[in-house]
Amino acid sequence: MHDVFDSIRGLLKVNSLSVDNKIFQLHYKVTMFFLLACSLLVTQRQYFGDPIDCIVETVDQEVMDTYCWIHATFTIPEMNGAIVGHEVAHPGIANPNVPGEEKREIKHHKYYQWVTLVLALQGLMFYAPHWLWKTWEGGKLESIVMGLSIPVMNKEERHEKIHLLADYLHASLHHHNFYAIKFFLCELLNLANCLFNMWFMNEFLGGMFFTYGIDVLAFTETNQEERTDPMIVVFPRVTKCSFNMYGPSGTIETHDLMCVLALNIINEKIYVFMWFWFVILAIISTMALIYRLLVFCVPAIRSGLLQKRARLRYKNSIDAVSRRLQVGDFFLLYLLSKNVELLSFSSLMEELSLRLSNRRVHPDLDVSPPPVQPERFHLMNENA
Repeated sequence: MHDVFDSIRGLLKVNSLSVDNKIFQLHYKVTMFFLLACSLLVTQRQYFGDPIDCIVETVDQEVMDTYCWIHATFTIPEMNGAIVGHEVAHPGIANPNVPGEEKREIKHHKYYQWVTLVLALQGLMFYAPHWLWKTWEGGKLESIVMGLSIPVMNKEERHEKIHLLADYLHASLHHHNFYAIKFFLCELLNLANCLFNMWFMNEFLGGMFFTYGIDVLAFTETNQEERTDPMIVVFPRVTKCSFNMYGPSGTIETHDLMCVLALNIINEKIYVFMWFWFVILAIISTMALIYRLLVFCVPAIRSGLLQKRARLRYKNSIDAVSRRLQVGDFFLLYLLSKNVELLSFSSLMEELSLRLSNRRVHPDLDVSPPPVQPERFHLMNENA
């Protein structure tokens, strides 16, 4: 178990460079960790604990527990609101075949066999957009930062690196739009993934997840005499199980059992938290996409964001640069501003402003990130 948590921590390690944002990290760090941790918790209870106990006298206890776990248990939905201790022994527990009445509807509960696997799969799904963005990003930002995130640096070395970076940004101007589009697609995938998981859980729980959180809130506001616990309806703690076997004379005997699902006490808490978290995450992700569209469509917003990342006295330089930038150029510069020291980024914007004032467009320019390291750049200048 300790090794598994170490593996999860490895996925959540803090990178020296920031290539996304806090909302993006809510998906692949917070949500993924929560889902995988819940999967491990349920796994421990399911495989190393006692997830089901069936009350039986004539058949071996372990055999019945295994049979009812594999073949699923059931409840009677129309009896969930019956008075416990008067009409039923437990919510949803009643005889489906009452003489003189129509056979009652039976609801089988099979989900609990798959909860641990489904939670793990959902956790991996929330990591997928991050993995895709890292693959598409390909270390581009890391290759052009060149250590400018360090606040204490030799003045000449800083100046040389800023010049090299400004040369690259000037030469590759207007060639980064696809870079920004790919990030936007990953943000869109985050929202789609969240909505898909909500739909999937609703199907997984028999169409009862969409209103699960609302029902729980309504339950707390209802009079005790009139209310039915929605958590017990979705995750019953006591269910029924039917087992057929041959009697001494060869006739088929049906054994009607009651089973206690202790694991559902954990499941109900996990899924009620997931309902609220997924709703909040979907709202935040939608707002993030709207904000991203505004940033991409309104140049004034882009200019203001860059100005907040630099010193105030460089405002004119940033305004001059912003007027020449396309969406992809802005996005790359904004990521740089999050990973480069304040003074270095301010100087970079000033250098870029000077270059753009005399810019010449060369369609055949090689706009790949500069592979030459600063030390090699210095030696090349000396040899020249």
